[in-house]
Amino acid sequence: MRKVPQIFWLLAAVPFLYSARPQRPKVLIAAAADLRYAMDSLVAAFDRTHPGADIQVVYGSSGNFYEQILSDAPFDLFFSADMDYPQKLKAEGKVPGAVNAYGVGSLVLWSKTIDPAIQGMHTLENNVIVKIAIANPAHAPYGKRAVESLEFYKLYDKVKDKLVMGENISQAAQFAATGSADIGMIALSLALSPAFRQAGGKYWVIPAESHARQDQGFVLLPHASGNADAQAFYEFVRTPAALSILNQFGFGTPSPKKP
Repeated sequence: MRKVPQIFWLLAAVPFLYSARPQRPKVLIAAAADLRYAMDSLVAAFDRTHPGADIQVVYGSSGNFYEQILSDAPFDLFFSADMDYPQKLKAEGKVPGAVNAYGVGSLVLWSKTIDPAIQGMHTLENNVIVKIAIANPAHAPYGKRAVESLEFYKLYDKVKDKLVMGENISQAAQFAATGSADIGMIALSLALSPAFRQAGGKYWVIPAESHARQDQGFVLLPHASGNADAQAFYEFVRTPAALSILNQFGFGTPSPKKP
């Protein structure tokens, strides 16, 4: 009987060996739209120390993600624009661990054509302002903060007919950047992003006392069980290196947890 060379069996086994090797699971993150640029920087920094990790981020409104996670959407981590949605998920039994804060957000007036620093919130009463972009307060925390600020300054009834609502804070910011709105009440993290700096607009930080404090939280979800990269990214976000990146995008340092 003709003998088959041993090398033949070795070569034949190679595809099987590679196919049998366990696939490294991807990490799917649901992130509030104000994190679009900051999260990209976080993922890039994480990749440098975890080569080969497959981190995929979906951006949107925190309220919509909350509903999707309640319906068992396959996210591994959730980064909200507030603490309320993660805490509600915890109360619903959808979060096995702790709810952690990653930053404190700020709200700004941003315009491509007007300097809002001159008149502050009263810029919105200017007759040249026809459309004011905000995120939808029904499911976007920054939209809720925008309405609170308008009410604080007794401007809501005066400008409510000028409001145009984005699905999330990123879309509201795009309305202002593209001229679909004359001014936007947007997240500082977006105003500080390279894209908005290049757009040439100007911004004014809306005083924090005019709205509820914008603490922003994140959680590891049950779908991440057994996913080492998801756990590693969760831990990474709590490191000084990650907090430094978030600070660069205007996020304040969260208060330490009370014992």
